[in-house]
Amino acid sequence: MTELVGPKHFPEVRWHGHWVWVPEEPIQQGDPVGWSTPEQPESNGLFRKTFDLTRVPELVPARITADSRYVLFVNGQEVFRGPVRSQPRRMYYDLFDLAPYLHKGQNVLAVFVKYYGKAKSTWMPAVANGTLGKSGVMVFEANLGDTWLVSDASWLAQKTEAYLNDAYDADAPVVVAGVPAESFDARKFDPDWHSLEFDDSSWGQAQVITPFHIGGRGRSQPPSDPYGPLFPRPIAKLGGKRLGQASITVETVTVPVDTSRNGPAGRAEKSAAEHKASSSQTSSSLPVTFTPPQNGHARIIIDMGRIVAGLVELNLSAPAGTVFDIGYFETPATLPAHFGAQGGSRYIARGKNDQHIVFDPKGLRYAYILVHGSAERVTLTDFAINEYNYPWQGDASFECNDEALNRLHKAGIRTVELNSWDAFMDCPTREQRAWVGDAVVHQMVHLATNSDWRLAWHYLTLGNSPRSDGILPMSVAGDVEGGQGFTIPDWSIHWIHGVYNLYRFTGDLTKVKEFMPTIERILRWYLPYQTSNGLLQDVPEWNLIDWSSLFSNEQSALVNASWARGLRDYAEMAGWLGESASQAWAEEVYTRVKKGFERFWDEERGLYVDHLKDGVQQRPANQISSALAIVSELAPKERWQRIIETITDEKRLVVRSWMFQNGDEPEVKDAPPGFIQMATSRFAINWDAEKEIVIAEPFMSYVVHDAVAKAGKADILPQLYKRWLDFLVDGYDTIGENWGNGTHVHGWSSTPSKDLIFYTLGVSPEEPGYTVARITPRLGALNWAKATVPTPHGYITLEVSASSLKLSSPVPVLLDLAGKEVQRLEAGNYEF
Repeated sequence: MTELVGPKHFPEVRWHGHWVWVPEEPIQQGDPVGWSTPEQPESNGLFRKTFDLTRVPELVPARITADSRYVLFVNGQEVFRGPVRSQPRRMYYDLFDLAPYLHKGQNVLAVFVKYYGKAKSTWMPAVANGTLGKSGVMVFEANLGDTWLVSDASWLAQKTEAYLNDAYDADAPVVVAGVPAESFDARKFDPDWHSLEFDDSSWGQAQVITPFHIGGRGRSQPPSDPYGPLFPRPIAKLGGKRLGQASITVETVTVPVDTSRNGPAGRAEKSAAEHKASSSQTSSSLPVTFTPPQNGHARIIIDMGRIVAGLVELNLSAPAGTVFDIGYFETPATLPAHFGAQGGSRYIARGKNDQHIVFDPKGLRYAYILVHGSAERVTLTDFAINEYNYPWQGDASFECNDEALNRLHKAGIRTVELNSWDAFMDCPTREQRAWVGDAVVHQMVHLATNSDWRLAWHYLTLGNSPRSDGILPMSVAGDVEGGQGFTIPDWSIHWIHGVYNLYRFTGDLTKVKEFMPTIERILRWYLPYQTSNGLLQDVPEWNLIDWSSLFSNEQSALVNASWARGLRDYAEMAGWLGESASQAWAEEVYTRVKKGFERFWDEERGLYVDHLKDGVQQRPANQISSALAIVSELAPKERWQRIIETITDEKRLVVRSWMFQNGDEPEVKDAPPGFIQMATSRFAINWDAEKEIVIAEPFMSYVVHDAVAKAGKADILPQLYKRWLDFLVDGYDTIGENWGNGTHVHGWSSTPSKDLIFYTLGVSPEEPGYTVARITPRLGALNWAKATVPTPHGYITLEVSASSLKLSSPVPVLLDLAGKEVQRLEAGNYEF
């Protein structure tokens, strides 16, 4: 029914509903010509509205949004959660049909609203005017046919004190400090608050908030500063399966929980790392019953069997006041997490009806639950994850004769799925941030394997939030963007490539044109650093490129070639749009880069070095420098094959990372720690820079694979994919962040899942919008492979072996078989 409801069912601009908040936090009018970004404590509000229906309309269009997040219930049944993350002035609303949840007679709407108060990795506070933006807020409206049901002062509301502000460690590293944590005292919360029978007679009236600022309209209905026009939800509803645990271990620990640490994750980590169990019992299923020791605690270790992500659900029986501190981990918590343990949950039992869903989604394989505060009998009846991922729709598929690659293809999709919530994230476990560079890989996996491309394009809209100087924040719609600090400039170049994918896969002229001004500002941001020889020098901020050891300082081949690729993407799109002046500008700048780039070429070794110092070639070389030279076409075509042979020569490749070290690298005397090396560019080379080449980590391997295919060597890719199989061990069915370390579930590492489609089977757009497809199968060592590939016009199905080919396409195809002339086939079915 949700698909029936759209913006057409509501007023074009002005809402009927009013902004409301709880009465316990009265909003005092501030300066009408001032503004503020107050850092507030987290606050949680409950709202109820009862109403009668003589009949249930066939369709009840409804929409709602809130700052920061909400859950809507109708007659005790959860209907929707939202809104999706955004910048405050680009807030979204959710829209749906309420009719399936209503009945004749009395009904009740109930809304829970959480206001984070302080920036999170998934949320950034608004810049408040004199009233609006200083607190939590909600607005709702529904068309009942003969009347509109709207949020206003007739709603009853109450601030709940059940959510405590004691789940965060004040000294937590910034990397993980933004992940929402929760501390919930169930004794202060009636679980039936959203039911029709609940007695709300003690609640107050909802507080209507009217924006107060010079030029204000005196209206309490959207659109309003500081939330902008309010946009309809651009992506599908999140969800998935309900997942149970694989095993449960109950341990007795005779040492008290260290309550000097606020964070439940930190408490759990310290218990696991420092205190051995005096006894333990393992089970494959729940419930489990146990009694915590008088002067210690019970430690429950739940293994989900794989990485999962979603809403944590608890069902237990315990004396009132029993404390459950929960830490969520990817691996057994025997050592401190690399960036610290945060984002945990605390539940304090009410002593009856102890069922609870943690508000914010979590990513984990292992849950460590410390049970303390009572020495009486406790039963954990259930622990489950309600998946909260973006849905995969349609019939896309891939299969080949190599079962290991089939497993890898599925693992990459699973990894991206776990990182596809309301935005593409780095990982659901450590940070949950929307990084604008990482996400280009997620985007391409969606394009290759999911028929629903809405999140793939929303990634571009969310990232289209440049700083005042034109470059994008490295992560958007959260604490990083809100902080307005340094960025990763090359992440903006990957975002440009994401727009280029939009152009190629959809041919949507209007949307591409919308992004072109931002792209040009990004590219022009680099211009002040271009020298007379055409090369960029000393580009500031964090030129990360990849976690592998590389040199992006001084005059860097990596930085220059990244910029050049962005210039080429922009020039091609400008030409397609008929923007000849923009095309000419980009091509002229690109030509200057190309002329200077020859300085990086090392003829003897057949590769491009990472950087020049004082105009002199330095010896270190990373795979990525040469790969970028190919994909940007700075390298002459006659060099491409030699370059690929050089940078894929396993005998010369070494794994090195300034930040993440495996422990088997040679030590360099007096070398500073990896983080300090990256922060100061005081790099300590621990490989033979003359003979060895640093291999790209999984993220920038996507560019290496692009280069391999562009050079006509896609047949070697199936063998290169095999390196990723190292991740699929010990029950993990997801792809990790780096070779040998980092998280176990990093979306940016999933390039084989899209490369098997785009390069091994060779299905990709030939013309913008997939009006013509190109089929270039290069199976390499595979005997056969087949796939069903989504396009805007329907599926392309392809089955290829050494001696046969079956093809069905809804669009014309350029068929490019190895060793044969390219032939054009009209839409239809073919068998060779």
